[in-house]
Amino acid sequence: MVVTVAATGPDTAETLHSTTFASRYVRDQLPRYRMPENSIPKEAAYQIISDELMLDGNPRLNLASFVTTWMEPECGKLIMDSVNKNYVDMDEYPVTTELQDRCVNMIAHLFNAPIGEDETAIGVSTVGSSEAIMLAGLAFKRKWANKMKEQGKPCDKPNIVTGANVQVCWEKFARYFEVELKEVKLTEGYYVMDPKKAVEMVDENTICVAAILGSTLTGEYEDVKLLNDLLVEKNKETGWNVPIHVDAASGGFIAPFLQPELEWDFRLPLVKSINVSGHKYGLVYPGVGWVIWRSKDDLPEELIFHINYLGADQPTFTLNFSKGQQIIAQYYQLIRLGFEGYKHIMENCKLNAAVLKEGIDATGRFDVLSKADGVPLVAIRLKDSTNFSVFDISENLRRFGWIVPAYTMPADAEHVAVLRIVIREDFNRSLAQRLLADINKIIGELDAHAVHAIKLSTAAAGGDGASKSAVDAATEAFKDLAGKKKAGVC
Repeated sequence: MVVTVAATGPDTAETLHSTTFASRYVRDQLPRYRMPENSIPKEAAYQIISDELMLDGNPRLNLASFVTTWMEPECGKLIMDSVNKNYVDMDEYPVTTELQDRCVNMIAHLFNAPIGEDETAIGVSTVGSSEAIMLAGLAFKRKWANKMKEQGKPCDKPNIVTGANVQVCWEKFARYFEVELKEVKLTEGYYVMDPKKAVEMVDENTICVAAILGSTLTGEYEDVKLLNDLLVEKNKETGWNVPIHVDAASGGFIAPFLQPELEWDFRLPLVKSINVSGHKYGLVYPGVGWVIWRSKDDLPEELIFHINYLGADQPTFTLNFSKGQQIIAQYYQLIRLGFEGYKHIMENCKLNAAVLKEGIDATGRFDVLSKADGVPLVAIRLKDSTNFSVFDISENLRRFGWIVPAYTMPADAEHVAVLRIVIREDFNRSLAQRLLADINKIIGELDAHAVHAIKLSTAAAGGDGASKSAVDAATEAFKDLAGKKKAGVC
């Protein structure tokens, strides 16, 4: 028996079509800033959003970002299995809470925290290093205020000393929590905080000095050891007790594996807290970060909330209450890779950065500003910006799908314009070679464009008789470009 369904109107007819592209949802505009009055099929909702997202850049080719863009499928499955859990419901999800505590202790040991045999590390997971820095800053501010009150001194003008190269989250902390930000200015050729200048800026109201292990500008590690030694001397001379926070958002999961002898962490007595991004070189999808304190004494008890939520006492120190499955993903990476696995991945990143640097050096057009011993990235400036800039190169790289940022340095090195390429776990040798080929192609095109522009300008300056020469020059330029084109169509 055959059943025939007659379609009497456009809406009824749509039920006979199996694709979204045959429906009215393709031709009708959905409201952008108001909730639509009626529901739409799930397939249509998916297709509409998926189509819009196609215009985003490819995360794997986004060399602007330090954020992890690839994980193993097994970890992806764990993430999806846990996507409906809110970790902060500790009584309901005790195992997830235990996994967070294990991660905190593993990272604390990685950073050489002075933890006794029967002690557990002090730290929390966050949604990223920005939240971690806010929490660390609040702890420093409260400890400083308590000390000033005990001494009968005013505590209304706290300040923090950083380099001008710090992430914007430090500026946010200063503004949100009313702390003066004292920045050590940069100089050409030295694009990180100078420890000597930083210590000179310290005063009685300084809640801490923030050092960066892996500047976002050049990948360079600041000299935390020298900063510690200079600050120890200043504290002795003045009777102050100014501590150090290390912003290891990028370098915290690199230095312990590639330079274990480098003293930047809790081996230095004035380092009281460290933040690190799990979603950068911790190799986890965003967003997860960690902040670790040296000891219980460095996290004021009054900042810890003990709340009775969903049936259990829950100690918590966060700005973000809800948390997802990235904690589980971090635990997966720590036990899956172990020290050996992380070391091999970071070595690969460093080698691929070296290959890229070598190829860029070979062009003869750039000065490399990044250091070999730091975050695996390549920061470069043009030796001659007369005819085009790094911003032109950045813009043209998008034609090939690459997202490579160009920017100027902070004060007082604003005249230095830089192109930065971040090397992540999923950036392999063949991608490096392809990127080099595209950079060389773009430089050739920009050089040719500059020459043709000069010809046109020179010809136009000659008056009516030269106007024809200008047209001829433009024609010759087009013929030359077309003659070199080997593939594709215009």
